Amino acid sequence: MTPNDQNADRFLALIRESRRGKFKVYIGMSAGVGKSYRMLQEAHSLLRNGVDVTIGFIETHKRAETEALVAGLPMIPRRTLFYKGRQLAEMDVQAIINTHPELVIVDELAHTNIPGSKNEKRWQDVIEILDAGINVISAVNIQHIESLYDDVKKITNIDVTERVPDRVLQLADEVVNIDLTADELITRLKEGKIYDPAKVQTALANFFQADKILQLRELALKEVAGQVERKVDMALPQAGPPRNERFMAAISSSHETARRVIRKTARLASYYNSRWFVLYVQPPSESPDRIRLDLQRHLINNFKLATELGAEVVQTKGDNIVDCIMAEVENRKITTVCIGKPHFSLIQIIVRTNAFNRLLNKLSDSDVDLIILS
Repeated sequence: MTPNDQNADRFLALIRESRRGKFKVYIGMSAGVGKSYRMLQEAHSLLRNGVDVTIGFIETHKRAETEALVAGLPMIPRRTLFYKGRQLAEMDVQAIINTHPELVIVDELAHTNIPGSKNEKRWQDVIEILDAGINVISAVNIQHIESLYDDVKKITNIDVTERVPDRVLQLADEVVNIDLTADELITRLKEGKIYDPAKVQTALANFFQADKILQLRELALKEVAGQVERKVDMALPQAGPPRNERFMAAISSSHETARRVIRKTARLASYYNSRWFVLYVQPPSESPDRIRLDLQRHLINNFKLATELGAEVVQTKGDNIVDCIMAEVENRKITTVCIGKPHFSLIQIIVRTNAFNRLLNKLSDSDVDLIILS
């Protein structure tokens, strides 16, 4: 590609960015805090002020307060699909783009679309709508943020399967926290304002416990504060030279450890608004003709996760892992390397400790930080 072509591509990217719709996201610590309600309130206010607002998708969960606010707002009908003998309704992305309202309300950002839909996830639908130049207001619960998966599972003991990559929130022009105290949320639950009365006792015994709600509330507040801080850093001129952090997560084929390292490195890179990489060094024992199928599948899934979270995946080969890591650190001007906490067996400790110490010494000599993630 010639320099002229590169300049043209950069200018085209700027044009597309200026045409892109504005994106606002409401975040809450759990279901029932009032995200959908607030979106609909805002839609009515915008409509009164002459903005062409349309509901693309809203989920009222049969809550009377929320359903009352749907009345009077234009709505694009959902499209129907048949899946496993059942007729189901899904947001009609193409109809939204064809109608091209000034602003569209799209609830439940983490929703997984019905198989056969154009996009697998609703957040992908939203990006398509934004790219078409339509403004979007959406909502998501904190437990659906990808890089917080491990924290949320530790708090709730629930495996949240529907998740949104952090980079989707980073696209947002505005992120707003919908906050309630734990007592207020539990009171709403007991009054039947969140779930059907038959489900209240089960909810109180599981997810809706004060200690869990407080921890999720803290996560939501921190997330929104971090998003605001990034916007401020980007908007205001830097005092002194700009930070040029570059993170690299060095992973192995170990599935769970690698996923934790990827998610935690993604949070760090997001905090510093920095470029980051995921490095996998392929030893001879894991060459394509020798690697176990389950490990290969885990690697592919981890590479996909890293890409969704905004990393650049780097794969290299070698039997000296330390030298391979250091070569990539130097080549990509990495400032911080993130690894998982080593778990040595008695047999492995003599073999592996030496390599670990060599990595520590080499990083120390090169003035690169090392973060060992639990």
